[in-house]
Amino acid sequence: MFTKKQKEDYNETLSHLTIPAFGYELIREALLKDLLGKDYSSILYWSGKNLARQMPLQSLDEIISFYKKSGWGNLEIIKERKGEMIFSLKSDWIHNRLQREGEISFHIEAGFLAEQIRNAFGHEAEAMEEQKKKTSEVIITVKWD
Repeated sequence: MFTKKQKEDYNETLSHLTIPAFGYELIREALLKDLLGKDYSSILYWSGKNLARQMPLQSLDEIISFYKKSGWGNLEIIKERKGEMIFSLKSDWIHNRLQREGEISFHIEAGFLAEQIRNAFGHEAEAMEEQKKKTSEVIITVKWD
């Protein structure tokens, strides 16, 4: 495991690099689907939660910043109710993914968000994703008791 300083240094170094999304998609949508089989979506969701435990964030601003910095997209709160927050996630990458045929998953992003809400607010939380092809966005609804 990284120390906090090592994580910060590593993240700073990586934040200046850009790579084609093709390689990321190849690993995520081809290799992982093949390796994980029918459990692909649920494993990605729990992997997102586990990743959030390794990189705990303390506020919504930090969470939103993380999504942008990681290349996952622009995360925006669109509605808050008692026991629920609804987010929109958009980017050119998401737009392109949603235009493809077949099953596309945003379970890593949803699981990560659920766990970060738990970190920031102390609520055991679960998230659901809904893909909106017409508006090229993913709606992530996080609920807690």
